[in-house]
Amino acid sequence: MTELLAQVGELPTTALMGLLGVVMLADAVPLVGVLVPGDAAVLAAVGAGRPATGPATVLAVVAGCLAGWSLSFLAGRRWGDQLRVSRVGGWIGESRWAAAEAVLRRGGGRMVLVAPFLPVLNAVLPLAAGGLRMSYRRFLGCAAVGATAWAGLYVALGTAARAVAALLPGAPSPTVLTMLVGLVLAVPVLLAARHRLRAAGAA
Repeated sequence: MTELLAQVGELPTTALMGLLGVVMLADAVPLVGVLVPGDAAVLAAVGAGRPATGPATVLAVVAGCLAGWSLSFLAGRRWGDQLRVSRVGGWIGESRWAAAEAVLRRGGGRMVLVAPFLPVLNAVLPLAAGGLRMSYRRFLGCAAVGATAWAGLYVALGTAARAVAALLPGAPSPTVLTMLVGLVLAVPVLLAARHRLRAAGAA
């Protein structure tokens, strides 16, 4: 795993950002996203430490997220009821689907904006938003702001993690260490962010 991450960090910038966009697209798809470590992928990309990696990472993350969420939104708009009672809906879980609808009815577009910070629900909210006939323009605008904020947070964490990793003696791979240190730094930051964002959404 360590060698694979090191090899990924050595990819050309264009290929690395393209791969990151595909990973984030998969991360935004219900069920598939549970298996895709989107946060680790962002940190690994920042760990490459090349010029303009930060802005390029944000763009790749936002593009991938918006593509995945748009597909889910359109699927919810077109097949929401059928999906909900299908085997896929059973895998997602009626309780999660109902919770996503309740959150959207209470908070509307604001909850789409904070969706990237909400584990599990972030992949179900676009489906529910489509099923509830939310305006796609409103959905896309809120999703873009939320994805940009989430990506910016992780790029900042990754930059800090790379600086910390550079101070460690005998570092085998900046990419791997950036990912590991970044995930450690992310825990308290994201817990605080999720608590505040949930409170704001509830208000």
